[in-house]
Amino acid sequence: MYHPPLSANGKARLQALRDSQDGFVIAEKDLEIRGPGEVLGTRQTGMMQFRLADFERDKGWIEPVREMAPGLMKHPQLVQALIRRWLGEKIRYGDV
Repeated sequence: MYHPPLSANGKARLQALRDSQDGFVIAEKDLEIRGPGEVLGTRQTGMMQFRLADFERDKGWIEPVREMAPGLMKHPQLVQALIRRWLGEKIRYGDV
């Protein structure tokens, strides 16, 4: 799955996959290792200027969102309404 030499970040990311089957846990570890990058851009690593949220300020939302996510996925029309509200004319970013 990879070609040596493996970086320290690569090793940490693979360890996260070994340690958990929970996608939220894996994503949080990946975020911790790589940084958030850009939600509405192309940069996939590093710190970003987040337009919708601030990770430090809004970290209290992570657990409530984790609990609500399975229920939201049962109601795609609600998810689409939220995406339209947040992204407006840039709705195509919701298709990723």
